[in-house]
Amino acid sequence: MTAAHDLFIGGRWLAASGGEFDVENPADRTVLAQVSDGTAADAISAVHAAADALPAWRLLPPRQRSEMLRRMFELMVRDTEELASLICAENGKSLSDARGEVTYAAEFFRWFAEETVRAGGDYGVSPAGGTRTVVTHRPVGVAALVTPWNFPAAMATRKIAPALAAGCTVVLKPASETPLTALAVTRLLVEAGVPDGVVNVVPTTDAAGVVTAWLADSRVRKISFTGSTGVGRIILKQAADRIVNASMELGGNAPLIVTDDADIDAAVAGTMVAKFRGGGQACTAANRLYVHAEVVDEFTAKLGAAVEQLKVGPASEGCDVGPLISAKAVDGVAALVASAVAAGARIAHQSPTPDSKGYYYPPTVLADVPAGADIVSREIFGPVAPIITWDDETEMLRLVNCSELGLAAYVFAGELQRAMRIGEGIDAGMIGINRGLVSDPSAPFGGTKQSGLGREGARAGLEEFTETQYLSIDWPA
Repeated sequence: MTAAHDLFIGGRWLAASGGEFDVENPADRTVLAQVSDGTAADAISAVHAAADALPAWRLLPPRQRSEMLRRMFELMVRDTEELASLICAENGKSLSDARGEVTYAAEFFRWFAEETVRAGGDYGVSPAGGTRTVVTHRPVGVAALVTPWNFPAAMATRKIAPALAAGCTVVLKPASETPLTALAVTRLLVEAGVPDGVVNVVPTTDAAGVVTAWLADSRVRKISFTGSTGVGRIILKQAADRIVNASMELGGNAPLIVTDDADIDAAVAGTMVAKFRGGGQACTAANRLYVHAEVVDEFTAKLGAAVEQLKVGPASEGCDVGPLISAKAVDGVAALVASAVAAGARIAHQSPTPDSKGYYYPPTVLADVPAGADIVSREIFGPVAPIITWDDETEMLRLVNCSELGLAAYVFAGELQRAMRIGEGIDAGMIGINRGLVSDPSAPFGGTKQSGLGREGARAGLEEFTETQYLSIDWPA
């Protein structure tokens, strides 16, 4: 797993023309490695390689592509500990969270290995007679993939696996904070037998320059982006110039609802997963907690007790919660908490943080949070749980749905029908019912409103990388 830190283009590890950049460990701010810093010219070289490899790859029998993806799943499982350690080092998350990510990331290769050989189609008779219609699905072409730092393995595999399954070739830009995991995954793709040029990786600190170069290239027919809503808007505007097929997985502001008849212990356990997994640095993280007035004191006390037991620090010390990704991230979370307290909220519980140079923020429970506080409408991306009290279901759902983001939500209720009714009333793409985790490779991941376009995972994830074509066949009566 000690991969070369160069670009990977056309099956070769190449030094970038833009020099190198440092990759930092956020737990102690030490430099882990220097990685080649790709330029717009390197980005175009990657497209050359992907376009050259496309004709042969798209015609490769689905079974052969499937077997490579299945082999990739097996290789990631084999190297789970090495990959998890690498994620801990460059991302900072706990070892248990990193292991969970590798398992999740690998599963995309197993799922799409199975989907590869089940290409759908259709056959029909024209209502007017005289023709037969055959409907097929063909790969969209060269796909540009742009991934974030918070899940450096899973966000890459969730895009690479369906693209390869569909018969596309890809150019990938991993986040500059966490490129090492993507490069390690790339080496495993080579070991799995993926041909030269099918997967190309361009780490860079010039994300805008690289992505703009890809979107301006007529050979790139697909952009799949995971990141902030603000950046997603910019990329969509660029994609519109050439009408590039676009998938967007953008920001979240997930509500978590606890009703008066909920199992409070189960709700607390689910909240610990939904809120504090990965230090709250996930687009699906519970961002605002709406707890019924009759149980809010019990819930707050029990959640606070669990938070105070969290061990914060580096993965190497077996900690539950690691650092945030950067000093800027810490400052942003601190500012939101200060604003909430100024608006009337109070810090009810916190866990201690280590005396360290790392980018740590204490896991925090905020009580008495006003429904209109800034922290309620903003994506926190940190280990802070703001609790808003409610007693009227209609008004609570109005507040939940007033956000322009609609990625995920969580409902904890004693009566399943009530939980389902509340869940169906939330304008979000994914709802966890009495559980704090919604992600699954077999389920369509994605949101509504400004949380994105399209879906990843499931059958829908494969269809994102295909175009529909039909053949109208003359068929005289």
